[in-house]
Amino acid sequence: MTRLLHISASPRGEQSESIALAAGFLATYVEAHPGAVIDEWNLWETDLPDMGPAAAQAKMNALTGTALTDAQNESWNRVLDTFRRFDSYEHYLFSVPMWNHGLPYILKHFIDVISQNGMLFAIDQQAGYRGLLTGKKAASIYTAAVYHPNSPDEFGVDFHASYFDYWLRFAGITDTARITFYANMFEDDIDACRQQALQAAAILGKGF
Repeated sequence: MTRLLHISASPRGEQSESIALAAGFLATYVEAHPGAVIDEWNLWETDLPDMGPAAAQAKMNALTGTALTDAQNESWNRVLDTFRRFDSYEHYLFSVPMWNHGLPYILKHFIDVISQNGMLFAIDQQAGYRGLLTGKKAASIYTAAVYHPNSPDEFGVDFHASYFDYWLRFAGITDTARITFYANMFEDDIDACRQQALQAAAILGKGF
């Protein structure tokens, strides 16, 4: 049985463009995968582990094989639980709006929690990093209100999809697809662009 996890980094609910596109994707995904398990993970409704002093030291102690204190163990176990929940799925859908040319901070927090040596990646002195989440698929929905790839830098620079696409590859997830809704809010054809994006999301969900 296929298991898909939709991770939303938008706090805007029904007003969110990325969540609306995700709904279109999931509607046709369900049709194409009868019996699939689909779960939602709204990062804004999640008490993510704090990657403060205790967790940071636990991370380094785990990396070097040093014993953890009780406080460090408690922090590290929360990190492990978060990663294991994420890793238990085969398919992923990410709703990723652009914030200040990059990712919403809640998504970067999530990435920093689960990107751990021996879990999401391995590292070798000669070969460098190797992603461990192989055999999985991910679709990413990228939205922006002003930025457009064809616009000059005065309208924004992409540290958004470029970073997240890289992180997926870093994690070992190479079977990826994307849907973009980069419609400058100052343009007159924004509704037509939205409809094109919704159609693309539905097509991708059916074939994913």
